[in-house]
Amino acid sequence: QVQLVESGGGLVQAGGSLRLSCAVSGRTFSSYTMGWFRQAPGKEREFVAAISWSDGGTYYTDSVKERFTISRDNAKNTVYLQMNSLKPEDTAGYYCATKSGGSIYARNPRMYDYWGQGTQVTVSS
Repeated sequence: QVQLVESGGGLVQAGGSLRLSCAVSGRTFSSYTMGWFRQAPGKEREFVAAISWSDGGTYYTDSVKERFTISRDNAKNTVYLQMNSLKPEDTAGYYCATKSGGSIYARNPRMYDYWGQGTQVTVSS
């Protein structure tokens, strides 16, 4: 059973930083993609970033480029989302997800198979 557990959310002032973590267990495939998504109240879940577990290739949505960095630690089976220069519009529940193989450029949440429970990020102005 694949399990994803996020941590690291919180309240931060605009311009501040947070690092989200997602611990992965039960993943048996050597080639899979990890993604971060976010969902604000009343809005659809949107793609933030993705990373290939095998080669480390990354992809970001335009609104977070140059501010967010996705990375992985193979030994710890953990994926991270370093968020810098946070803005109030980044406020949302953040979710990590995983899918087997495929492209890191898939932005549709339905392409992902397993999800974490989410962690709240609130950015005050």
